[in-house]
Amino acid sequence: MIVGNKAQYFMMDTDTILLQLIKHFKEIVSLEDKDIDYITSKLEIIQLKKKEYLLREGQVSRHMRFIAQGSLYAYHIDEKGKENTTQLGIENWWVNDLYSYLSELPSRMFIQANEDTTIIQISKSHLELLYKEVPAISEFWRLKMQSAYVTLQERTFEHSRVDAYTKYRTFVSTYRNIEQRFPQYMIASYLGITVEYLSYLRKKHLSDLS
Repeated sequence: MIVGNKAQYFMMDTDTILLQLIKHFKEIVSLEDKDIDYITSKLEIIQLKKKEYLLREGQVSRHMRFIAQGSLYAYHIDEKGKENTTQLGIENWWVNDLYSYLSELPSRMFIQANEDTTIIQISKSHLELLYKEVPAISEFWRLKMQSAYVTLQERTFEHSRVDAYTKYRTFVSTYRNIEQRFPQYMIASYLGITVEYLSYLRKKHLSDLS
């Protein structure tokens, strides 16, 4: 296990952080003690201050990244210079540019810390070793990728066929408490609406609940 260069920013309990990821793995697959020792030897802990970048446009993503503490968001900048939020992530979520990771081409997005954040990451080369030495990890990622594909399809369907209020209600019911972690403009961008319209939808939703 390696602790990244930015560790001086934080007081860390590395054992607790690593066990958080192991617990996450074990929610889906079984691991033996020898597997856990081998896995943790391949992990790296990275500490980001708020607003620091985990990945920038033009860099190649060479790691899978797990959020242990804090939150991150991913965005790209369109031809008009507008920031478009594509991913939001909090504790126990994975965040990455999978296109760049899988294709080994430069990323077209930025991934930035929304809060002081602790990341556990594993390089692509180390993950390939884990697939061979710990088959359960290969099974874990097979199931994770299936779930990610289903989620992407659902979001694509909602974006084109569902009204904004339904999208907002689905968002807040699916990702409870996440709305309070991010600025309104990020939530609005993620949903593809304006901040003003998001404010209206929030008030309508609260009114419907009362």
